[in-house]
Amino acid sequence: MTGDADARSAADIVAEEWRFLLGGGHGLVDTETVRGAYAQPRLRQLFPLVSHGVVYFSGRTGMPVAHVGGQVQPRGGDGRFRVRGPKGVGILGSAETLEEAFALVVANLPEECGPAVLGGAGRL
Repeated sequence: MTGDADARSAADIVAEEWRFLLGGGHGLVDTETVRGAYAQPRLRQLFPLVSHGVVYFSGRTGMPVAHVGGQVQPRGGDGRFRVRGPKGVGILGSAETLEEAFALVVANLPEECGPAVLGGAGRL
């Protein structure tokens, strides 16, 4: 495959996963949260993942996951969204709205972070 074919294929896989999650994702996560992430163009290029209602992002379509940016956790007892670093390590901040929370994730993406690439280990 050429680089262009890889990019298209990765983009197709990423788009398919976003469609799945935006369509309800079998109840894995609140669709409002998914829409909040999808509203951010840079996040829309990454492979979205969900675990325990938490949305996070990978720079590649395969395993192991290449965690980038951070993750948004559901509202806590204070009514704010918690934004943690990649792999849930560290606290990037908290936010009143999903828009603010995902903007904080985008602000913490590595500068060179581009669209997700195909594959798993050894790719990035």
